[in-house]
Amino acid sequence: MPAKARSQSQWVPRTFGAHMSIAGGHDRAVRAAAALGMDCVQVFTKSNNQWKAKPLADEQVAAFRRSLAETGVGDPVAHNSYLINLASPDDELWQKSIDAMVIELERAEALGILHLVSHPGAHVGSGEEAGIARIASGLDEIHRRTKGFQARIALETTAGQGSCLGHRFEHLRDILQRAREADRLEICVDTCHIFAAGYRLETRDEYNETIGELDRIVGLDRVRVWHLNDSVKACGSRVDRHAGIGRGQLGLGPFGHLVADPRFAALPMILETPKGTEGGEDLDAINLRALRDLETRARLDATDASRAARAS
Repeated sequence: MPAKARSQSQWVPRTFGAHMSIAGGHDRAVRAAAALGMDCVQVFTKSNNQWKAKPLADEQVAAFRRSLAETGVGDPVAHNSYLINLASPDDELWQKSIDAMVIELERAEALGILHLVSHPGAHVGSGEEAGIARIASGLDEIHRRTKGFQARIALETTAGQGSCLGHRFEHLRDILQRAREADRLEICVDTCHIFAAGYRLETRDEYNETIGELDRIVGLDRVRVWHLNDSVKACGSRVDRHAGIGRGQLGLGPFGHLVADPRFAALPMILETPKGTEGGEDLDAINLRALRDLETRARLDATDASRAARAS
């Protein structure tokens, strides 16, 4: 159901997960997410720093789908390779990127993954207008070669490092307007990226202003995935460096606003925070707990507000 149409008379549990390693098999990522109490998961469909990959074997696909069914982890998300650049002015790299995206979509489709997150691309000096046109044209060719697929490309907001496009909501709008099959495109919003790009989220008013701008320019019905990351760098820095939840320049406030927002209640919210351990505890578990605590607070506030409304 589109985000705008979603209402909330009863609290809808939020769907939290993290990007997990596929070392040893895609199914291992699912089971690792389940072991940490996650509701969803994000994976690479293949090695993210190589162009080629062996075709998925039937047993790999079956194991992945079985792991989802057995663990209850749902709404899996994929992220494409960082080598892909659909905005490239270099014809050889651009065509190579199109071919690679087709493969990424084919793998996502086989695995039953509906959301394939992709950075729009970097124009590397050709300019924003040329880069956006290049992306839209590339997406048209990808869609032509993947007719009938259920998997959708989710264009991700970016921090705007270098010549990367997607750090302004207008970039995403323009791509959507130019693409012939825009109904097959989604948006993934990354909290670190939009903050680093200059969109403020800290106070309730700032959050509402930024989300209102996103709605006006792109449309909240397009948003199908969230990446939840704090930012090492300041607002407007245009530097993409992720921090743990509440441990960066954003702080806990924006995440509290987001998990309390009923318009995004059913969407997968994926951690891409630093990996490792702290005090013997997995950092993913620590960040997940921070989100769950914010969710609990938001649920209690919503319950109190509902009771007050009924009593008035």
